[in-house]
Amino acid sequence: MQDIGTQFHIRCNPGDVGKYCFLPGDPGRCEAIAAYFDDPVHIGMNREYNIYTGTLLGQKVSVCSTGIGGPSASIAMEELVAIGADTFIRIGTCGGIAMDVLPGDVVVATGAVRYEHTSMEYAPIEFPAVPDFDIATALKAAGEELGYRTHTGVVQCKDSFYGQHSPQKSPVGYELQQKWECWKRLGVKASEMESAALFVVAAALGVRCGSCFHAVWNQEREKAGLAMPMSEDTTAAIRVGIEGMKRIIRADLNK
Repeated sequence: MQDIGTQFHIRCNPGDVGKYCFLPGDPGRCEAIAAYFDDPVHIGMNREYNIYTGTLLGQKVSVCSTGIGGPSASIAMEELVAIGADTFIRIGTCGGIAMDVLPGDVVVATGAVRYEHTSMEYAPIEFPAVPDFDIATALKAAGEELGYRTHTGVVQCKDSFYGQHSPQKSPVGYELQQKWECWKRLGVKASEMESAALFVVAAALGVRCGSCFHAVWNQEREKAGLAMPMSEDTTAAIRVGIEGMKRIIRADLNK
């Protein structure tokens, strides 16, 4: 591609973002995350990429939304890395799979099922999608310190939201349902759409990434007659992400 100085999709230049960056999917969640920054400034928005920059503990930090799914998330990470970011925390939402994951709980990913395609353009399928260990540990500790029900484990990543929720509509629904049963038997905690791609892209680019999620609902509990109201307030996951990043910043400053 022609080098025009400005990153093609996020429309940012060197100096616009910090090395520490949060990656929510929803552009509307960026302002809520940036509210925890000191002196946040709205850098701009293009397509699904909404960006704010400020500071935490005196260090420059940013938030950039990625939209839904691996392709747009990988674009965000590629372009943010190109202008100086190297430490990422995805703050997202998920649907519970394991029966102990309740709406409103926080899930910290220790790995991701690569049931999507973006990561395959960065690494062969034998390569695992795992977060940076220090970031995952920081997120777990932050969730527990803040008093939230915090789960750690593998999450499943897919490319089709409705492939999960209405598999019977798909001509390959038999495969989707078989795979879903596999995830359950293997103890997968929750389902979402970006972490597998982000973990593998981070490994390919030599940067750090971790993920924490707000559990919106749990369809397996619903099937078992244990339905609970959907929980759409993502404050817990945001606070866990912010405190987790602060732990990483402190550790970096002490090196």
